[in-house]
Amino acid sequence: MTERNELAVRLGRAAALSLLAGTVGGAAVLAGQAIAARSREYAQPELGLALRATVGRADAPPLRLVLLGDSSALGVGVERFEETIGGQLAHLLAEGPTGRRVHLSSVGVSGSRATDLATQVARALLGERPDVAVILIGANDATGLARPADAAAYLGSAVRRLREAHVEVVVGTCPDLGAVRAVASPLRQVLGWAGRRMARAQTAAVLDAGGGVVDLGTETGPVFRADAGTLCHDGFHPSADGYRVWAHALLPAVEAAATVAHRHHH
Repeated sequence: MTERNELAVRLGRAAALSLLAGTVGGAAVLAGQAIAARSREYAQPELGLALRATVGRADAPPLRLVLLGDSSALGVGVERFEETIGGQLAHLLAEGPTGRRVHLSSVGVSGSRATDLATQVARALLGERPDVAVILIGANDATGLARPADAAAYLGSAVRRLREAHVEVVVGTCPDLGAVRAVASPLRQVLGWAGRRMARAQTAAVLDAGGGVVDLGTETGPVFRADAGTLCHDGFHPSADGYRVWAHALLPAVEAAATVAHRHHH
């Protein structure tokens, strides 16, 4: 094969790859727009949801738990506090073997991306310092086609700030967007791909910043794909069952973080 032909083949391959990336990128933008266009019918944040709650026996060791992130940190898609991710996590921690009195708060904001975390971290650190912070972020970065490296860098700096304030951190990475039923194939596959790329970048950045990671996509994606009941009526946000699946996936890491926080206090 002459050098010239080899170059032609290489250029052809590069062109094909960039065309594919452009198509995939364009498709993800379209998917993001499709989701945004439908978001009028999307589950709206229930203003009635308690963003502060205390769960557990009065004599149990206290645990201050704060949630940061996007709509999933608020539990958009369900109507009762008990069904939200925070409510379910708090109950699991209160009823678990190390039974805690959980003081739960959430500073999450619907639609948030990693760039919004700095403000949330500042709010989370106002007043009494939390023991454990759980961050749920990445879906809006992925559907909005943020560069994974950029989004992950913002997430990493948020984790670092919390760690510097002696807060234990657990991050639930971008969930499996390929399970979203509000979007048809092939856009769904594209979203799944964008979400996995985001989760990989997030994982590296969080570990580097001293946080713990739960790969929600890998751990819970198969359940969400198999069971339509894990999503609420909008086909995008989790249902009570979906949040329960996430809560159980996050629980071991949150339990571990709570144990470390407890040791530091004493």
